[in-house]
Amino acid sequence: MALERTAYSPNIKERRDHSCAVFDARGRLVSQAAHIPVHLGAFPLMMETVVPLFEWRPGDVVFCNDPYVGGTHLPDISLISPVFDQARDLAGFVANRAHHADVGGAFPGSLAFTTEIYQEGIILPPLKLVEGGVTNEAVLELFCRNVRTPAERRGDLAAQLAANATGVRRLEALLTRYGPADFKARVEQAQAHSERVVRALLAQAPDGEYAAEDFLDDDGHSDEPVRIKARVTLRGGEMAVDFTGSSPQRRAPINATLAVTHSAVYYCLLCLLPEEIELNHGAFVPTRISAPKGSVVNAQPPAAVVAGNVETSQRMVDTVLRALAAAFPERIPAASQGTMNNLTMGGQRPGTGVPWAYYETTGGGVGGSPQGPGVSGVHCHMSNTRNTPAEALEYHYPLRIWRNAIRDGSGGAGRHRGGDGIVREAELLGAAQVTLLTERRRRAPYGLAGGEAGAPGRNRVYREGRWQDVAGKETMLLEPGDRVLVETPGGGGWGSP
Repeated sequence: MALERTAYSPNIKERRDHSCAVFDARGRLVSQAAHIPVHLGAFPLMMETVVPLFEWRPGDVVFCNDPYVGGTHLPDISLISPVFDQARDLAGFVANRAHHADVGGAFPGSLAFTTEIYQEGIILPPLKLVEGGVTNEAVLELFCRNVRTPAERRGDLAAQLAANATGVRRLEALLTRYGPADFKARVEQAQAHSERVVRALLAQAPDGEYAAEDFLDDDGHSDEPVRIKARVTLRGGEMAVDFTGSSPQRRAPINATLAVTHSAVYYCLLCLLPEEIELNHGAFVPTRISAPKGSVVNAQPPAAVVAGNVETSQRMVDTVLRALAAAFPERIPAASQGTMNNLTMGGQRPGTGVPWAYYETTGGGVGGSPQGPGVSGVHCHMSNTRNTPAEALEYHYPLRIWRNAIRDGSGGAGRHRGGDGIVREAELLGAAQVTLLTERRRRAPYGLAGGEAGAPGRNRVYREGRWQDVAGKETMLLEPGDRVLVETPGGGGWGSP
């Protein structure tokens, strides 16, 4: 709550596009708020890389956004702080990750149709932002000089630092209360318990191989669909997921790093588990993931990756869940909307010339399931943010919201209908560059067990006095009075209508 309450930007304060976690002294996950699933499996991979790099001291804070060392995409900046016991021995870490609305690059909002990562913004390798309690002002100034909205970035980084400081104090209090040995033992017991629960769950399904494939509409530079192929092997209480056969990485931003692929698989697994299970390192131990290097699910530098985090991750979830539906038919829902409906805008504030940048995602329909109909108008799967309230958005930016409503009838028919999507319409009060990076505009969310597909999404703009359809992935310059209309997909239906 410290991060959410003290953040400067609506993207973190209102949309809650952030995650916080606690790790042991080896960098293994102890606990993470199950808030943004795409952050879920990426954090542990970052810790594997970052923890051995430094001689940690009290008061240190490392920050990093590099997708190729366990990050997700450049707008997600992670801060890591060590925690020491009373004997000054390293006892663990606290960390948080937050999406910054702009980190530089070729496009406002740092999320558009790039061809290599260098166009997507400033790359921060693991660096000490704070060393021994003293902020490295030179590093902070270097970062702020490379973004369009430095005051907002400073405010959000200050909130992240405050959140980690809160986490350090609270973990130190636990160490004082229980002592380092008891604390370590309790952590190991919790990790072992989570591992046993996951193994027991996987043992409930028949041993065997379960395969599925699905496609992204396109990559933003060509109309060629992007294949995601998954083969899931369940055997002896363990799960192996192999993405061999997925498309090679593209010269487009839809590539996902291995950390994002881990997140997608772990999320699918955790969706099957009881809600009360502790989310920690032990839950991931029974799972193995294979993703060919140089593919869209394990991209190699200098591939552009900003959309792999938000869109390809969604399609990986759709594919893995579709494969698992044969093993857990009583639990797996039809496809949800399968996109985050990314919208970025940026320009100069009318009358002042001060730069602004805004980013949002929009919810849609959840797939129907064996338990009942899908929910309408919510973020699904790898996205778990809130919407930005119209009042907050209009206060901070030169925008006006005309409509935010349920897209009636967009859910797929079935014994249990899919949830409906959302209709969201915004007017620009000043000239701006606008980017839509969306999916499921050509290929509808699938139904299951005889259910029908949900309605695909649609994007439109009002300019030059008329409404015009635009592609699922598009960058355009709009003028004051122009509007952007996003109609998000509905979820697929489950069971024959």
